Amino acid sequence: MYYPYAQQMTCRQPRVMTVTGIGSLKLAPDIAQIQLEVSTENKQLNHAQKENAYEMNQVIDSLLKLGIDRENIQTVSYTIVPQYNYIEGEQVFRGYEVTNAITVKITDIDQVGNIIDVAVQNGANRISNIQFKVENEQLDYQKALSLALKNALAKAQTIAETMQLQLDPHPIKIVEELRAEPIAYRTFAAREMTSSTPIEQGQISINATVKVQFRY
Repeated sequence: MYYPYAQQMTCRQPRVMTVTGIGSLKLAPDIAQIQLEVSTENKQLNHAQKENAYEMNQVIDSLLKLGIDRENIQTVSYTIVPQYNYIEGEQVFRGYEVTNAITVKITDIDQVGNIIDVAVQNGANRISNIQFKVENEQLDYQKALSLALKNALAKAQTIAETMQLQLDPHPIKIVEELRAEPIAYRTFAAREMTSSTPIEQGQISINATVKVQFRY
């Protein structure tokens, strides 16, 4: 029997397009973090410890005089390691090495070179690394994430227009990719320092990546 007003229904599997969106910001860092170490060695452990404590106190006092807040100075490690020489295949005790390491947060990064010089002049004998960061990194990342989403939509629209597809611009799935912390750093020893240490902060790249699915 024929029904003229009946409509044939056809089932169509929804088609999905997956694109990757990338957002990136280039920023000048506004804070720096330096790790300063004082290492001393003596056959007598208590002497090595006393020498180390004296030198580190000198370093900290010099930082405070430069205007570094005490809350921005933090001890990160304190180690005692026996040292040996090897003479004709035999292990000969040389003494104890005591190492005290602190990190210093610097909010005036134009002073990084000067702070390194002063710390070395007052007893720091190892500069483990310098890290340049941005204070409001999370806020800047949100901006990069927004750019990544716009980039994903633009890619999907370009593909749809090229292939003559009808794109639904509302995504059905968004996956944020894992990201690395945006840090610029350099590692070197105190012996590389000169009387006026040049430090180039460069720029930090904050990146966001998303995978987005659209129906079409």
